[in-house]
Amino acid sequence: MSLAHAANPGRHALAARKDDLYETPPEAVEALMRVEQLPHHIWEPACGPGSIVGILRATGHRVYATDLNDWGCPDSESRIDFLMERALPLSDIGAIITNPPYKLADQFVAHALTLCPRVIMLLRLAFLESRRRSDLIDDGSLARVHVFHSRLPMMHRHGWQGPRASSSIAFAWFVWDRAHRGKTELDRI
Repeated sequence: MSLAHAANPGRHALAARKDDLYETPPEAVEALMRVEQLPHHIWEPACGPGSIVGILRATGHRVYATDLNDWGCPDSESRIDFLMERALPLSDIGAIITNPPYKLADQFVAHALTLCPRVIMLLRLAFLESRRRSDLIDDGSLARVHVFHSRLPMMHRHGWQGPRASSSIAFAWFVWDRAHRGKTELDRI
C-alpha cells in the first residue's frame, strides 16, 4: 500500500493496481509547503519510496515514515498497516500527511482523523462529490482544500511500463483540523 491515487483509477482493474502505489510528484509537496504551515513532526503512513518524506525531511521536518510494504524509503518502517494502528507512534506528531492508496482513501482519512488533530491528504478533487463521505466533509473540520490550478504530472502506478501520459484528473490537498469549525476554505494553488 502506498502513496496513492491512480491517475485514473477507473481505467485500471484493482488487480492491476495491486498495492495502489502512485508516487507523489515533487511539485505537489512543494506547493503544499507554500500554502500550509506544517508542524515539525509529521507521520507519513503510506510513504512508498519516500516521495513526500524526502522533500519534507530536506526542509527540516522530522518525518516518521511507514508503509505496509518495503518500497525502499530511507529511515522508514515497513509492515505497518496504518489502518490497524490505534495511536500515534510518537506523542509529538503534529500532523498526518500522505497521498493515500486510492482504493482506501476514505478509510485513511477517517482513521487518520481518529489519531491526529491535523490531517492533510492529497486526493482527487472528486473526493468532494460523494454522499458516503459526508461525515468526512460536512462536520466542519475540513478547513481547507488547496486545488491545483494546473494538472499535476501523471502519477503512474508502480511498475507501469506503458507510455507516459499527462493527467486528466484534478487533485487537491485536503486539510482537516479538529480546531476548525465552519466552512471550508477553497484555495487555488
